[in-house]
Amino acid sequence: MSKPEVSNPSAVLYVVSTPIGNLDDLSLRAIDVLRQVGRIAAEDTRHSRRLLQHHGIDTPMLALHEHNELQAMHGILGMLREGMPLALISDAGTPLISDPGFPLIRACREQGIRVSPVPGPSALIAALSVSGLPVDAFCFHGFLPRTSAARKRKLAELQAAAGTQVFYESSHRILYALQDMLEVLGGEREICVARELTKQYEEVMQGKLQEVVASVAADSMRQRGEFVIVVAANTARAEDGLSMESRRILGLLLQELPVKQAAALTAKITGEKKNRLYQFALGKR
Repeated sequence: MSKPEVSNPSAVLYVVSTPIGNLDDLSLRAIDVLRQVGRIAAEDTRHSRRLLQHHGIDTPMLALHEHNELQAMHGILGMLREGMPLALISDAGTPLISDPGFPLIRACREQGIRVSPVPGPSALIAALSVSGLPVDAFCFHGFLPRTSAARKRKLAELQAAAGTQVFYESSHRILYALQDMLEVLGGEREICVARELTKQYEEVMQGKLQEVVASVAADSMRQRGEFVIVVAANTARAEDGLSMESRRILGLLLQELPVKQAAALTAKITGEKKNRLYQFALGKR
């Protein structure tokens, strides 16, 4: 369905990625955009002022955060409709990735206002790039639930999930979250915990879950800062020699297909031996 179009070509909202730690990670294009727009919508204007001052940017800011998002959005849309270009930034990284801004972007799209990305830093991608874990397929879940019971339920749902799983976590809950992961996922699961990326005390801890949990628990310094947790897919194999992921896929296909066809298709997807899958499927039927 076609969307209304705003005739003024200067009506554009730039979604600008900002550094996750090191202030010099702001791109040259981002600096130019932030200098040229009429206003900068920032999650925390006091926090962002340090970044703007570091790069000699004096563009006026306005606040857009989780507590005033809907109210501030109307004023921002009004300025955009009048032809003023604006930029949206978060406290760190790429806006909307576990940060405010989604309602504004949706409203701009619905009203025909152009939205343009200015890509750059992202803690999610930075952590994946140094994790040493497979990154050909991954799923980002944002922050885990605050309570232990809810966290364990979420982790149980993902216990046999395909691909690498990525989470953000705060210093207040990092140890509790890792301990819940240890209980639900098991100590042999490969994991990477990236702490304070691009900052002075940057640290990347990679190994088996039981080893990483012990290391974090033993050092209070490793419980401080901002964290990205990267968890490998479950590659453990049951006594029948099949991986948990192969068993999961086969189980899903058996709901719709005959045994022989389900086994053959699972073999193509996973690389498992077709005969082994077929024998396992016969046992399930």
